[in-house]
Amino acid sequence: MVAGARRRLGPGTDRGGVLGRAGNDRGASAIEFVVLTPIMFFMIFAAVQFALYSFAEHVAKAAAQAGARTARAEADANPGTWAGSASEKSHDYIDQLGRGLFDGRPVVDVRRPAEYTVRVTVTGNVPTIMPGMSLQVTAVSEGPVERFVPDGG
Repeated sequence: MVAGARRRLGPGTDRGGVLGRAGNDRGASAIEFVVLTPIMFFMIFAAVQFALYSFAEHVAKAAAQAGARTARAEADANPGTWAGSASEKSHDYIDQLGRGLFDGRPVVDVRRPAEYTVRVTVTGNVPTIMPGMSLQVTAVSEGPVERFVPDGG
């Protein structure tokens, strides 16, 4: 046997095995567990929160683009009803893609910033799983109004 590799412990000196523990590291794994577990939970919750935010942002963008497509197609032909149709289309997309994804109902703002331009803005609050956070997504889609312009000649 190699000298010093094994030592016999006398009665009452059992320190966890034949070789015992080196130095004074008793309980070190418990301390590491106590320190690292909250960090691990924070990282898991942060990943889930990031996924929720990213999905909500995707749904808001898709809803804004759908509303803008409807607004572009109808703004010239239906001057009185195009805004309602665009808003309804955006809400339909939100209900289809992300029902229950937002805290409350997202706000859809439909405007005509210029004579031949329409803009749809979707704003909603993302639910948070980490206390003390408040997250909001905003998506904007803007484009020219589709209209028929006769030849000048």
